[in-house]
Formats: sequence, structure tokens, C-alpha cells
Amino acid sequence: MDTPGHLRQSMLVALPWLLFQAFPVLDLVGTDRPVWLRLLGAAGLVVFTAVYLRVMSDFTVRTTPPWDVVGLVVLGMALTVGFGPSWAGLMIYLSAAAASVLPGRWMLLTVLAATSVSAGVLAAAGEWGMFVLPVLCPLTAFALRGTRYLITVNRELEEAREELASNAVAQERLRFARDLHDLLGHSLSLIALKSELARRLAERDPARAAAEMADVEDAARRALAEVRDAVSGYRQVSCAQALAEARSALGGAGVAVRLPDRVPSLPGTVDAALGWVVREATTNVLRHSGAGSVTVELAEDGVQAVLTVTDDGAGTGQRVTVLGAGSGLAGLRERLTALGGELHAGPLDQGGYRLQARVPLQPAVAVAR
Repeated sequence: MDTPGHLRQSMLVALPWLLFQAFPVLDLVGTDRPVWLRLLGAAGLVVFTAVYLRVMSDFTVRTTPPWDVVGLVVLGMALTVGFGPSWAGLMIYLSAAAASVLPGRWMLLTVLAATSVSAGVLAAAGEWGMFVLPVLCPLTAFALRGTRYLITVNRELEEAREELASNAVAQERLRFARDLHDLLGHSLSLIALKSELARRLAERDPARAAAEMADVEDAARRALAEVRDAVSGYRQVSCAQALAEARSALGGAGVAVRLPDRVPSLPGTVDAALGWVVREATTNVLRHSGAGSVTVELAEDGVQAVLTVTDDGAGTGQRVTVLGAGSGLAGLRERLTALGGELHAGPLDQGGYRLQARVPLQPAVAVAR
């Protein structure tokens, strides 16, 4: 179905050519013929023009029924042969319509027939000065064929641009959802854990309970600030910051933590990606592991950085599912894959669980063309 834009394009192509209708109109008025023959010629010309416009309205979409083109061929040739040289210009319309909607072979045959009829009628009448009309038939056909191709390509480019824009929006939504999951999953787990601890300590150790609630308040404020940063698109979690948060969260839960002695200087994207890995690993230890100790190792050899988080937890039966197919791990894999890295997670033979991320220090980038 034509859109308004495509219909306007089609009419801009078709309407200027109607100026050539002046020749058959003048012939009807100026040539001495019976009234019935004039009326028949006028009616035929009106029908021919209407069918021509109908065909050309599909100039960019090619949905014209075959019988419309067949009708145009039959009527146009009958009028040209029946009324003489002044009507030979109808073959130009016929060539234009054929080039606009017919496939290649049928277009060539139709244009050849139109050129032959136009030339034959002019030659029979001795109108050699009008032989420009048969020449215009193939020229018009090829010109409109090229125009249709350009319009079609332009429309495909517009559709591709719209699809790319739609995909970009979808990717941004996924990125935002992933960031919110990573941010809030960690923060809310910490808040829930410390709130539960404060509730248990409220009666026997009010001072410790108050301290835990202060930590809850700090975590909630920090989470709010991080969400605001994520909404603004500026949030980057550094590995050092994530390790410090892990020490606080796991230590508050009674989990022994061993962290790297130093955090090496890493490229910004690598540092941020490993920071998200530490956060996700900490969140899953708090939620599912039941671990008593967690060890985080971080090394880089100038080529790649390797972060390994190992715990001694037995898990709750949900942990393999969450780490194996959950949105947290899927988000981490997306981040690392985008940098040329990889993520491995699974239980250890001797017990416990290990999450390991490998990221090249110089991620592959697209070469500018």
C-alpha cells in the first residue's frame, strides 16, 4: 500500500508528462472528424490518462495489477494507430509506465513494441520530422527505470536507518536495565543483610544494631546516588571501589575476606568491567553461597587482566542457576565480550565456587574506514 510520501514521489514523476496530452487534444479539436469519433477519441484519451496515472501511482512500490498495464498497452496502441501521428506521443506514456512497474524482460518487450508502433504510424503518414517521438520512448523508459532504482534504494536506506535507530534504542534499554540490576542487586542485598543483622542485635547489643543501621542508611544513600548517575549515563564502577565495598559487605555478614594487596592500574573500560564482576560475585555470595570465606585475586601480565573470586560455600541449590543463567551473569558476559574478554563460573571439585573473568588490556576496536 502506498504511503503519502511514496504517492507524492510517484505523482511528481507522472504529472509533468501530461503536457504531451496537448497534441492529441489539439488533434481532436482541429481535425475534421465525425462527432461520434471525436467523442470516442476523447473518452479513450480520458481512460488512457486515468489508467496511466493509476499505474504511475505505484511507481515506487510495484503493486499494479497486470491487467492495468495490459489495458494501457491495448488502449494506447489502438488510439495511436486509429487517430494518427498526433497521438504517437502516447507511446511515450506507455514506455514510462512499463519502465515503472514491469519486470525487466516484459519492460523491454513493451518499450520495443511502443517504439515500433510510434515509428510505424509516423512513417506511414510521412511525418519524418516527428521521429523524435520513437527515440523518446526508450530514453524515457531507461530514465524512469534509473529514477525508480534510486527512489527504491533511498527508501531502503531510510528503512535501514530507522531499524538501526530502533536497535540502538533497544540496546540502550538493555544496557540501562543491566546497570540497574548490577547496581541495585548489590546495594539492596547489602541493605537487606544489614537490616536483618540489626534486627537480631536490637535487644542484646543496641549499639552494634545502631551501627548496622547507620551502614544501611549509607548504603541506601549510595544506591540512590548510583541510580542517579546511571540515569545520567555517567556511572562507572572502579575495581578498587568494588573491592572496598566487598570488604565492607562481606565483613559485615561475618564472611572472612582476602583481597589483593594492590589493584594494578588498568584501562578505564577494563577497570569498570572488573568492578562489575566483583560486585556481582559479592552479591551472589551474600545471597546464595553460605560461604565462610572469600578470596579475590587480581593479576595482569601486560596482555590481559585476570580476576578470580573463590569462596568455600556449599550454596543453596539456587546458586548454580543464578550464576549459570541469571541476568547478572548474562550482563557480565555482555560487558566482557564487548571488550574481547570471557567469563567462567562453576563449582570446584574440592568444594566451593569460582568466578573468573579474563579481559585483554587492549580491547579490539573497530578500524575506522
